[in-house]
Amino acid sequence: MSSPLLRPLAAQLPAMAATLRRYVEQESPSSAPQAIAALCALIAADFAPLSPRVRLHKFMGYGPALQLDLPGPRRSPRILLLGHTDTVYPLGTLAAMPWRSHGGHLCGPGVFDMKAGIVQALFALRALHARGPMPCAVTLLLVPDEEIGSPASRPLTERLALRSQAVLVLEPAAGPAGACKTARKGVARYTIHVRGIAAHAGLDFERGASAIVEAAHQVVAIAALSRPDRGLTLNPGLISGGTRPNVIADLAEIVTDVRFLTASQAARVDAGIRTLRPRNPRCTLQISGGVERAPFERSAATVRLYRLAAQAADAIGFPLAETAVGGGSDGNFTAALGVPTLDGLGAVGEGAHAPHEFVVAREMPRRTALLAELMTTLAAL
Repeated sequence: MSSPLLRPLAAQLPAMAATLRRYVEQESPSSAPQAIAALCALIAADFAPLSPRVRLHKFMGYGPALQLDLPGPRRSPRILLLGHTDTVYPLGTLAAMPWRSHGGHLCGPGVFDMKAGIVQALFALRALHARGPMPCAVTLLLVPDEEIGSPASRPLTERLALRSQAVLVLEPAAGPAGACKTARKGVARYTIHVRGIAAHAGLDFERGASAIVEAAHQVVAIAALSRPDRGLTLNPGLISGGTRPNVIADLAEIVTDVRFLTASQAARVDAGIRTLRPRNPRCTLQISGGVERAPFERSAATVRLYRLAAQAADAIGFPLAETAVGGGSDGNFTAALGVPTLDGLGAVGEGAHAPHEFVVAREMPRRTALLAELMTTLAAL
């Protein structure tokens, strides 16, 4: 059996690719508010025939968030489709990484993470609209700062999630089989500022207290908190300090990325980081940071959503697996609120944030049909 949506959507693959190309060629790094605003204008224009209510949320120093609301039948559930317009690629990347279509792959900066997911949402909602009234109320929220932790948009995302019966995240699917994501690690970031005592390395070596040497001890202590076999990792990924080779450094800094499966792991790491003490008593430590995204834990509500999606995929004609991943998304925020959330409903491809980033073109109609069928199923519950 296959969805009646699949055949017409398959015929629209060239239109999907053309739309995706326009979005990819409108570069939109997190750091370029005007570029993000231009992409939002393109997307809003494409959705205009569906007559959504359009809201543009402006944030100081960031691009706007685009919110599109489509009404459904009275007392119908509201579904939040969640995604982002920003990419990790700076303006000008297209010169070295242009749009390409070859071997069944669609390539370009941000094509996989996650502009193809936006295109699939567009064509899914168009397909539902063509069948008649929308089966449920839908809000599409595209934020401008997900790639940098969503510092501006998080309150908006959480507010809209709490008004919704379910959140479907348009982030890329996992792996070549296109698995849904039913769990994501949480993310924390800590900065350890080390202060020592500056001195001339040749004339007054003993008077100095090297912040760099102290930082080296702290890096070892931080790394020792990792438990990779339990899904807990700490990566002291950035270290800086000193001024000149012949000066004993009085300042150094360590920035550490932490990934964890559960809230209890986050609490233990936080305690471990905050109880770090200097090895050299003449040095001092100042610790800042903390949890940025709580873990997206595999809850009963998420499993229920996944099973509904798997049934829809089976009806369309393909198997849909589930998996857990190490990276975070804005789905972490909504899942932590207790709102049923299913992630990885975007494109199938590979190479997020990498020069070889691509989407598998033939999968786009199937994933679009899946999204439409899942919304229809949720509306009937």
